[in-house]
Amino acid sequence: MSYPFRVTDATVDVVETLLSGDEELYGLKIAKLTGRASGSVVPILMRLEGCGWVLSEWEQDSAARGPRRRFYRLHADRIGDARQLVNERGKSSRKRLSSILRPGLGGAQ
Repeated sequence: MSYPFRVTDATVDVVETLLSGDEELYGLKIAKLTGRASGSVVPILMRLEGCGWVLSEWEQDSAARGPRRRFYRLHADRIGDARQLVNERGKSSRKRLSSILRPGLGGAQ
Protein backbone atom coordinates (compact mmCIF):
# COMPACT_ATOMS: atom_id res chain seq x y z
CA MET A 1 0.00 0.00 0.00
CA SER A 2 1.14 3.53 -0.70
CA TYR A 3 1.04 6.09 2.11
CA PRO A 4 0.85 9.90 1.88
CA PHE A 5 3.91 10.23 4.15
CA ARG A 6 7.34 8.73 4.48
CA VAL A 7 7.16 5.51 6.46
CA THR A 8 10.09 5.02 8.81
CA ASP A 9 10.54 2.71 11.78
CA ALA A 10 9.79 5.70 14.02
CA THR A 11 6.56 6.37 12.09
CA VAL A 12 5.48 2.75 12.58
CA ASP A 13 6.25 3.00 16.30
CA VAL A 14 4.14 6.16 16.62
CA VAL A 15 1.22 4.69 14.66
CA GLU A 16 1.36 1.50 16.72
CA THR A 17 1.23 3.56 19.92
CA LEU A 18 -1.75 5.53 18.60
CA LEU A 19 -3.49 2.20 17.97
CA SER A 20 -3.11 1.27 21.64
CA GLY A 21 -6.45 2.86 22.54
CA ASP A 22 -4.97 5.12 25.22
CA GLU A 23 -7.15 8.24 25.15
CA GLU A 24 -4.58 10.54 26.74
CA LEU A 25 -1.69 10.34 24.33
CA TYR A 26 0.35 13.51 24.10
CA GLY A 27 3.72 14.08 22.47
CA LEU A 28 5.99 13.37 25.45
CA LYS A 29 3.99 10.30 26.49
CA ILE A 30 4.14 8.93 22.94
CA ALA A 31 7.89 9.57 22.88
CA LYS A 32 8.35 7.67 26.15
CA LEU A 33 6.15 4.76 25.04
CA THR A 34 8.01 4.40 21.74
CA GLY A 35 11.46 4.98 23.20
CA ARG A 36 11.98 7.72 20.62
CA ALA A 37 13.08 11.32 21.15
CA SER A 38 10.25 13.86 21.29
CA GLY A 39 12.19 15.80 18.64
CA SER A 40 11.43 13.01 16.17
CA VAL A 41 7.96 12.06 17.46
CA VAL A 42 6.38 15.52 17.27
CA PRO A 43 7.26 16.08 13.58
CA ILE A 44 5.84 12.64 12.79
CA LEU A 45 2.61 13.54 14.59
CA MET A 46 2.45 16.82 12.67
CA ARG A 47 2.92 15.01 9.33
CA LEU A 48 0.28 12.44 10.22
CA GLU A 49 -2.10 15.22 11.22
CA GLY A 50 -1.36 17.15 8.03
CA CYS A 51 -2.40 14.22 5.86
CA GLY A 52 -5.54 13.48 7.86
CA TRP A 53 -4.43 10.36 9.73
CA VAL A 54 -4.29 12.00 13.16
CA LEU A 55 -6.54 14.42 15.01
CA SER A 56 -5.35 16.54 17.90
CA GLU A 57 -6.75 18.88 20.49
CA TRP A 58 -5.35 21.00 23.27
CA GLU A 59 -5.89 19.97 26.87
CA GLN A 60 -8.95 21.73 28.28
CA ASP A 61 -8.16 21.45 32.00
CA SER A 62 -7.01 24.94 32.94
CA ALA A 63 -6.20 23.77 36.50
CA ALA A 64 -3.57 21.30 35.30
CA ARG A 65 -0.01 22.02 36.35
CA GLY A 66 2.61 22.77 33.75
CA PRO A 67 2.15 23.64 30.10
CA ARG A 68 -0.96 22.48 28.29
CA ARG A 69 -0.64 19.20 26.47
CA ARG A 70 -1.81 18.43 22.96
CA PHE A 71 -3.62 15.08 22.79
CA TYR A 72 -3.40 12.95 19.65
CA ARG A 73 -5.60 10.16 18.31
CA LEU A 74 -5.99 8.32 15.03
CA HIS A 75 -8.77 9.48 12.76
CA ALA A 76 -11.51 6.83 12.86
CA ASP A 77 -11.38 6.51 9.04
CA ARG A 78 -7.67 5.63 9.19
CA ILE A 79 -7.64 2.92 11.86
CA GLY A 80 -7.79 0.13 9.26
CA ASP A 81 -4.96 1.71 7.26
CA ALA A 82 -2.94 2.16 10.45
CA ARG A 83 -3.35 -1.51 11.37
CA GLN A 84 -2.28 -2.49 7.87
CA LEU A 85 0.80 -0.27 8.10
CA VAL A 86 1.81 -1.80 11.43
CA ASN A 87 1.21 -5.32 10.10
CA GLU A 88 3.23 -4.65 6.94
CA ARG A 89 6.13 -2.75 8.44
CA GLY A 90 5.95 -3.51 12.14
CA LYS A 91 7.05 -7.11 11.83
CA SER A 92 10.29 -6.18 10.08
CA SER A 93 10.90 -3.38 12.60
CA ARG A 94 10.40 -5.70 15.59
CA LYS A 95 12.66 -8.34 14.05
CA ARG A 96 15.37 -5.73 13.45
CA LEU A 97 14.98 -4.36 16.99
CA SER A 98 15.11 -7.88 18.41
CA SER A 99 18.40 -8.55 16.64
CA ILE A 100 19.85 -5.31 18.02
CA LEU A 101 18.70 -5.97 21.58
CA ARG A 102 19.53 -9.70 21.57
CA PRO A 103 22.24 -10.37 19.00
CA GLY A 104 22.01 -13.82 17.50
CA LEU A 105 18.36 -14.36 18.48
CA GLY A 106 16.42 -12.40 15.91
CA GLY A 107 18.76 -11.91 13.00
CA ALA A 108 18.69 -13.28 9.48
CA GLN A 109 18.18 -16.98 9.17
